[in-house]
Amino acid sequence: MEKLKIAENISTLTNPPIICIPLFLVICLTLSFTGDGFDISKFVTLEIVSLIFASILPMAIILFWAKKLNTDKDISNRSDRYMPLIVGIVSYFIGFLICLIFNLDNFLTCLLLCYSVNTGVVLLITTKWKISVHTTGLSGPNGALILLLGPFGALIGILYPIIIWSRVLLKKHTLAQAIAGGVQGFFLTVIEMYLFSYLLNLPLVNIVSLADSICYILAIIATPVILGVLSYTNQSKISFIILEIIALVLFLAFMPLSVSMIFIVVSLVSILISIYAGSEFVWFRVLNSS
Repeated sequence: MEKLKIAENISTLTNPPIICIPLFLVICLTLSFTGDGFDISKFVTLEIVSLIFASILPMAIILFWAKKLNTDKDISNRSDRYMPLIVGIVSYFIGFLICLIFNLDNFLTCLLLCYSVNTGVVLLITTKWKISVHTTGLSGPNGALILLLGPFGALIGILYPIIIWSRVLLKKHTLAQAIAGGVQGFFLTVIEMYLFSYLLNLPLVNIVSLADSICYILAIIATPVILGVLSYTNQSKISFIILEIIALVLFLAFMPLSVSMIFIVVSLVSILISIYAGSEFVWFRVLNSS
């Protein structure tokens, strides 16, 4: 019961409109530092726009729709998710238009467009498969923070395996759905940020290169994906150790040291959450098998 309660709390705190509040706060703070120092008026403006269109409106429709359908706040039934996702798409797009029309900030403009497009992708997938909105909701702003802050932004990725565990334990998603949500969100966000910046002629200055951003993403998702594949193929602890060693060698050989450190940190968190989860979680069974 204690683990279930902890998983429920994690799930609540990492609901996309909620987790985006602190993550967008960091994003807006970072964007408000200019060559002349901290621009308080810019920060307040960006924070208000992101808070309203990335958090308050999406959360309001989720709560309204859950009450209307008399269902849980996660809206667990796949077909019931269409309306909140559609409203989310519209809300993010309005935020994008406001940023674009008033020339508020190129990065936030592109990011809100990413949110709108990525939510559209989630909606399309949801018509056939219940991909995790929680892990997608983490990976979107986490990808943005990687672009802005490099390894410091990538450290937020330690939440990825923790959210996977909570959603699977609560039986809200299968392991594949929880892992896939994050993988999709990470890659789409960083690729779209560069794409939209080019298409809309909105230069993004002082951000991490696309290649380095993808390296950080690979460092975050590598161990969860390895554990996920081994879980579905009933492989042993030996297979995990071999694959982790190969991955570490590849990171150390071909990527910056900071990327390797992120891989190590996320791997340790993945292992620790598996040990804590115990036999109820399939990752533990992989790590405990002979």
